[in-house]
Amino acid sequence: MSQKDLYLPSKPRYEILDGLRGVAALMVIVFHCFETYIPRVGTQIINHGYLAVDFFFLLSGFVIGYAYDDRWNTMTVWGFFKRRLVRLHPMVMAGTITGAALFFFAAGNYFPMIMQVEAWKFVLCIVLGLLMIPCPTGLDIRGWGETNPLNGPNWSLTFEYIGNILYAWVLRRLPTAIIALLCLGSIFFTLDLTLGWDVFQLLPRGPQYTVIGGWSITPDQMYIGFVRLSYPFLCGLLISRMLSARVTESNPSGSMLGVRGGFWWASLLLVVIFSMPVIGGHRGFADGLYQAFSIVVLFPIVVLIGAGSKTTDKRSGDWCEFLGAISYPLYITHYPLMYMQMAWVERHSNAPLWIHISLNVGVVLVSVFIAWAFLKLYDEPVRAWLKQKVLRRQ
Repeated sequence: MSQKDLYLPSKPRYEILDGLRGVAALMVIVFHCFETYIPRVGTQIINHGYLAVDFFFLLSGFVIGYAYDDRWNTMTVWGFFKRRLVRLHPMVMAGTITGAALFFFAAGNYFPMIMQVEAWKFVLCIVLGLLMIPCPTGLDIRGWGETNPLNGPNWSLTFEYIGNILYAWVLRRLPTAIIALLCLGSIFFTLDLTLGWDVFQLLPRGPQYTVIGGWSITPDQMYIGFVRLSYPFLCGLLISRMLSARVTESNPSGSMLGVRGGFWWASLLLVVIFSMPVIGGHRGFADGLYQAFSIVVLFPIVVLIGAGSKTTDKRSGDWCEFLGAISYPLYITHYPLMYMQMAWVERHSNAPLWIHISLNVGVVLVSVFIAWAFLKLYDEPVRAWLKQKVLRRQ
């Protein structure tokens, strides 16, 4: 191992940003619970919960820039990739295994393809999922055309990996001014989706006025996925560099938006953003404009508040630590339960309301418990072992 591959100690964490990631992950679960009932029962309460993915990409760009921008004199590209794989891939594998273990429990009219799946396809999907290789549409075993039909949210981790690769090969080498120009330019593509321009005629159903999508290997879905990654990741990276340049003794974070109780205010802002009712009708211009404003303006403000604020009491610190710890395991393991929830609701749509409420409260609680169990019994021990074996000091 080269001198540049020495084990690097972790930097101090932005604990509020960790907590906000957990808040967003919880909102994703609630969003998915309500999503099952549209349009049969009630309405979606967390109308813009899908924007959490764009928020995650922004956080990722920020954290990657903060953690690694000044370390390339002691780290190789391969060393960076190993560190990111150690951090991310154990739970990618856990999510795929969980999805495979629970796959057939969702069989029924909602997912009629499940009972028709061939054994070789099922096994191949498991292998591809474990290796983070997207499944082509010809390997669809559920009926939704997902890149990982065992665990749908895996698509966003695929783009997370792509963002990490682009950072290591290209973005880290670029001056801040170029990153700023790329960030500004990428807004065009966000607006292309949200304002219905469809300049490249890639959307087969025409303008959709939304960023929803990214989970299939088709031209339109791949375009949506790259668009959703581009601005948030670049913006997060840009913010990390700008704050680094502004650090002073009196302002150690560099952020100009630090506030007392920053975690609670930023959490409230996130909840409001995700819960905002659809504006002007589903997939219309007005709501697309709101999505663009949230991604381009509001999410960076949330990150600046989180980066510039500190927890001032033990309760806030404990919540940030807990939510930050379970955020990734929660996001990457909850959806196999959602497949089962969807199938159950389809079979029992006429059940009393209190049963539906109990079911979904249970889904949320069990998802949190599973995430915590994976974190403590699997993710942390495996990552500690991998750090010793793969990233050990030579």
